[in-house]
Amino acid sequence: MTQHLYAEWTKLRTLPGTGRLLLALVMLTVAVSVAAAAVVSCTLSVCGYDPAKISLFGIQAGQAVVAILAVAAISGEFSTGMIRTTLAAMPGRIGVLAAKAVILTGLTLAAGSVAVLASALAGQRILLDNGFTPESLALTSGPMLRAAFGSVLYLALIALFSLGIATAVRDSATAIGVVLGLLYLFPAIILMAPDADVAELLWQISPMNAGLAVQATTHLSSLPLSPWAGLGVLAAWATAALLCGGLLLRARDA
Repeated sequence: MTQHLYAEWTKLRTLPGTGRLLLALVMLTVAVSVAAAAVVSCTLSVCGYDPAKISLFGIQAGQAVVAILAVAAISGEFSTGMIRTTLAAMPGRIGVLAAKAVILTGLTLAAGSVAVLASALAGQRILLDNGFTPESLALTSGPMLRAAFGSVLYLALIALFSLGIATAVRDSATAIGVVLGLLYLFPAIILMAPDADVAELLWQISPMNAGLAVQATTHLSSLPLSPWAGLGVLAAWATAALLCGGLLLRARDA
């Protein structure tokens, strides 16, 4: 397994655009979070906004960069035929996929932690000036820590989900389309649902809606799923995608 990890680390580290994508993840996440915090104010004694969701709103944009990075981690090998060389050198196909998943997760966790921390700090400063109370923005409070930690895990799960999809479909454009479609079209479909029960069910199985429930720190009783249960839904999507990708990788010719 050590050889697999070293090989995949070398490939991903030298892949054109990896560093730029990780930097883009941080910058885009922070920029969108700052913009969201700048346009929200809370002047009433009871504020209807969730400060954690606002401070970490950029995660919804940054996840697209994570998806692109994850797809590029394997689809490029299929398009160039390098996957044959990889599998000739390391015949254990599941081991190759597992090594890619480990390296990709590590990079996403590192860049995601920087993005979340910077977003939370910037959001705290801006929201304090916009009428939010210091108590609601305390970064050391349990709910805020859960929102921040959960957001980093959310990005890592998006990376694994995208890797599984890319392994299954092989083509980068198709994989990105499938991933972004599942992430961003589900909320639109939910809004168009004719029945409230149908809309709630779609919310509960939506990878983005359910997964981002982990950011909620207010009005938890009104959520269709608890924060950690919502993140569990995304973990199920990621697990299913990796299992499907792994099985197809084993079954098909390179």
